Amino acid sequence: MTWAVWLQLHLHFCMLSLLAVGGALAIVPEMHRYLVNDTQLLTETVFSQSVTLSQIAPGPNILLVAVMGWNIGLQTAGGVEAGVSAIALGLLMALGLLIAAVLPSSLLSYFLVKWLHLHQQALGVRAFKSGMVPLVMGLMLSAGWLLQTASNPLMDWRLLLMCFFSMVVVIKTRVHLLWLMLGGAVLGAILGL
Repeated sequence: MTWAVWLQLHLHFCMLSLLAVGGALAIVPEMHRYLVNDTQLLTETVFSQSVTLSQIAPGPNILLVAVMGWNIGLQTAGGVEAGVSAIALGLLMALGLLIAAVLPSSLLSYFLVKWLHLHQQALGVRAFKSGMVPLVMGLMLSAGWLLQTASNPLMDWRLLLMCFFSMVVVIKTRVHLLWLMLGGAVLGAILGL
């Protein structure tokens, strides 16, 4: 990996940081486009495994970026078989991309929240808050669709039905997401999905 590619990658994640309205999962489609399709730094399989690993691990969703960085660094250096230098590059990329994905949005949030608090009754501020809701929902739906199609390439109708049912339960009730995940795992095991 050249310095130019390294810099471009980190600048792209700085930009994604400012688009991550609604959390790290909202930028999954753009990360996929950039890392898998455009730069081919990750394969489809490694990308999907990275998202899955970061979601089942405890901690905030932004750890997804660190897992992506780890895999990019590791693959660029030749895999775990390449030894300590590959592991060091994986750790460096994980930390670098995590900082790139957190710092711009954190600084923007800090200063923007102060400004919004001072102007919370302004019509423009209220309109902005109302307009962000469909944007966040659209980003989250596109991330869900991307992950669903990666794990369900044949479009099994049973999985689509489970996804739709889960979405309705989340919208209409206050059932904790862990119960839905457990139910999906049990139903998937029973149906052989």
